[in-house]
Parts: sequence; structure tokens; C-alpha cells
Amino acid sequence: MRIRLIAVGTKMPGWVCAGYQDYERRLSAGIKLELCEIPSGKRTARTGLHRLQTREAALMQAAIGKKDFVLALEVGGQMWSTRELADRMRQWRDAGHNLSLLVGGAEGMLPEVSARADALWSLSRLTLPHPMVRLVVAEQLYRSWSLLNNHPYHRE
Repeated sequence: MRIRLIAVGTKMPGWVCAGYQDYERRLSAGIKLELCEIPSGKRTARTGLHRLQTREAALMQAAIGKKDFVLALEVGGQMWSTRELADRMRQWRDAGHNLSLLVGGAEGMLPEVSARADALWSLSRLTLPHPMVRLVVAEQLYRSWSLLNNHPYHRE
């Protein structure tokens, strides 16, 4: 199973990159995590918000695998426990799905991008910094993988 994390933003703090790469390396046994960074545009007087979001949306949609199950991270999405995420990962894996996870930029995602998703996932009701979302997602994917593989990382 390939999980592609499609995220807006390219210049992340070193601690985010190091943490993400650590969890990416830890994943194995049939799951490959890939990061696809979408450059965020700069908002200027000439480039309005909608224009920026439209450009980001086009790049995000182009990065989605043709047959991928698409999961958009949205504030209004469903909140899952780690066990529920692991159960969903098992279902996607067993169905032969690859997964594209969409993380919008600071301005959010256009409704057309969210509408393309097969499901909406919310990490929390809190507003999280976008760089931290990458790290939390990678850690939760690894934790869910550890549950599926009886690895001792997750303790219940």
C-alpha cells in the first residue's frame, strides 16, 4: 500500500522534516509513505486568495493517484481514534487501495478539492499549524501500522 501525503507548503522547520522522515523510515511491511509538497503561492495585491487556492487545488488534484482512495484533512471531517484509523487502514489495504491524504495550505482547501475526497478526516477540533499536521499524520499512520502488525510501539 502506498500512502501519498499531498501537502501545501515546501519550507518546513528542520524539526518537522526530521520527525516526518523518522516515521517515514519506520514504516515497512507493505506500507510506503511518500510526501508530495505543493508550493504555496504568495498572496499579493495582484494575486488574490481565490487565485492562489485555485492554483494549489490544481496541483493537489494532479498529484492524486488515479485509483487512490482520497482522504482530505478538514476541520469538519470525522475524528477517529488511533484504533479506528488502524481499522480503516486495514480495510484500504485489504481492498488494494493506495491512499492520497490531502493537507491544504494556510488559506484552506477549495470546496472542489474536498468534494473530490472519498472521506474527510479531522485530527482535532483545535487549529493546528500546517507543518505540525504532517508530523502528527505521519506518527498516527505509524502508530496505526504498529497496531496492525502487533508492534509494541502502541500501548493500549
